[in-house]
Amino acid sequence: MANRTIFKQAPLPFVGQKRQFLKHFEQVLNDNIPGNGDGWIIIDAFGGSGLLSHTAKQLKPEARVIYNDFDGYAERLAHIDDINALRTQLYAAVDNATQKNKRMTKECKAECVRIIQEFDGYKDLNSLASWLLFSGNQVSTLDELFSKDFWHCIRQSDYPKANGYLEGVEVIQESFHTLLPRHSDNPKALFVLDPPYLCTKQESYKQATYFDLIDFLRLIHLTRPPYLFFSSTKSEFIRFIDAMIEDKWDNWQVFEGYQRITLQTNANYNGRYEDNLVYKF
Repeated sequence: MANRTIFKQAPLPFVGQKRQFLKHFEQVLNDNIPGNGDGWIIIDAFGGSGLLSHTAKQLKPEARVIYNDFDGYAERLAHIDDINALRTQLYAAVDNATQKNKRMTKECKAECVRIIQEFDGYKDLNSLASWLLFSGNQVSTLDELFSKDFWHCIRQSDYPKANGYLEGVEVIQESFHTLLPRHSDNPKALFVLDPPYLCTKQESYKQATYFDLIDFLRLIHLTRPPYLFFSSTKSEFIRFIDAMIEDKWDNWQVFEGYQRITLQTNANYNGRYEDNLVYKF
């Protein structure tokens, strides 16, 4: 593993990847899982971009790392050549017609739509949204993409090859409420929990009902130490678990005495909010 590339961010765009937390994530793993992680299972139950799974496997190479790829990110990684080819075509069409980070004219947008429609390869909606929409906007279909104003946010260079990114990681696609119970009784099974935030728009996730209030409550009742739980002030998670502890709601003990790391995050137009990492071993 010594020669493997260590990624500090996901190879392809993904809303909510945890690159700003990587140092803290690494520190918590090193403080609580000895050596190379022999005998441990690290379960990335809401794997997203796979960045946490990749990092865990680099840091604890003897641990079994399970990446629950519910968003189909591994499929996107398999098509990086197509994604780069489409980026090249779009950039060539737009760069001399529109200033960087400016809105495209109707004619320029129409040319982009034509290029995308005629492209005979894999069309990655997340990448297209990051290149063509106002910062942070997400869509769930190409038709929805085409209905928006286009902006010139197309990156100038190709995405890097993702060689080795998920090497040694077990990639699965399974609901968390069947995955987690199978490992609940193993004290060396670490639950890494980074669910979509409640009360936020979730077009970037593949499934419209990917994670709602019922799923959140189910997850709370399946959580037990050792765990790392990512959250944000956007979803009132900290208030919720503090109320659990104070009022002794069902399963409150698993959150009693939790540790917390907080980062301030600048949103593009919503101001500042807090991202949290809550953990207990």
